[in-house]
Amino acid sequence: MVEPIVVPRSEHSISRRQIDPDALSVLYRLKDAGHIACLVGGSVRDLLLGRRPKDFDIGTSAHPYQVKRLFRNCWIIGRRFRLAHVKFGQKIVEVATFRRQMSAAEDAPDFLIHRDNTFGTPEQDAFRRDFTINALFYDIATFAVIDYVGGLADLRAGVVRTVGDPDVRFREDPVRMLRAVALASRLLFAIDPPTDQAIRRHRLEIDRSAPARLLEEYYKILRAGASESTFRRLIEVGLLENISPELHEGGRTALWESLSALDRYRHRFDSIPGSLTNAILLGSLLVPLGVGQDGGPSPRDSESADLAKPGLGVLPMPRRDRERMRQILMLQRRLWTPNPSPRMVGHLVGRSAFREALTWMEIHAGDPGIVERWKALAGASEGGAPPSPAPGFQGRRRRRRRRSGRPPAPK
Repeated sequence: MVEPIVVPRSEHSISRRQIDPDALSVLYRLKDAGHIACLVGGSVRDLLLGRRPKDFDIGTSAHPYQVKRLFRNCWIIGRRFRLAHVKFGQKIVEVATFRRQMSAAEDAPDFLIHRDNTFGTPEQDAFRRDFTINALFYDIATFAVIDYVGGLADLRAGVVRTVGDPDVRFREDPVRMLRAVALASRLLFAIDPPTDQAIRRHRLEIDRSAPARLLEEYYKILRAGASESTFRRLIEVGLLENISPELHEGGRTALWESLSALDRYRHRFDSIPGSLTNAILLGSLLVPLGVGQDGGPSPRDSESADLAKPGLGVLPMPRRDRERMRQILMLQRRLWTPNPSPRMVGHLVGRSAFREALTWMEIHAGDPGIVERWKALAGASEGGAPPSPAPGFQGRRRRRRRRSGRPPAPK
């Protein structure tokens, strides 16, 4: 039994006004039903750092189907992790039952965790989390911050440290090594020396992870706003050597410029949901490595054909994302047309990939004037008014149709 550090409301900066109203309502309903309910993980960390959380995840003593009975808008998902998703329109509040850490003997001799549905106490749940700064709880019953693992001290010191032995934790789930580097890069934190050394020792075990999970982590890194520093660090510690040798060996200037441009866009337009689609993220990685042309007006046909390549190292690239990326790159040559005709504007605006192509141009083309012109043309076209022709545009004269000299057909 570990005596936790409990920080009362008067001594920390988290206010209920900072918590998403829907997440707050879920917390209160769980508490009123007699269950322990806490804000957990990255949301508590970010609120204490004065950052805006991306998600508000909830930990509770209620079992998944007890949660489902409390909320009509609740769905149970997952096999390895049984989670409750409470839906509010397009928003999802994730509710997870407190769990305990499973030993290797209970799960598998290779240390990998294959199932994790053994319920536990808040303390046990804290000790099964990946990093100390992600193991902080905000209790809705007392408004206190609870720390079982030293996360508050690491938050003040700016350190990413595993909960428990890093050699064991990384063998249980090698994806944690990627997350440690990504978390440190995003928060501008240092990695605890034993944790850093364990990453370097076990870096080649990353290829034991499911490729689909690794690809999802890549997408998270690219969306987080610190992709350049993260991938530089991943290359430096050798984590990409086995899973993405093209990236490991391709740390060239074009790649860093592309990722830097993506990060700048992410910070400028943080409030626009869904603008950074998987296809745009994928292109920002692959185009600088030689697939397509980075930000230019006209990707070469031979390079466009390379988009059919099956993946990036061991990572499978979904056909839907590859095809969308191809459409985005092929539209670039049309968007660079100096004086587009009204007919061309209507045709391009009607294309399903138009908005993504415009976002790509805004990130990588470096010519805001062209982007603003197309936004204005698109706005006029979608608003029902005919788009204004470009300056100096001379419309084609319509040819009169010659009447046939044949007599009308008999009735």
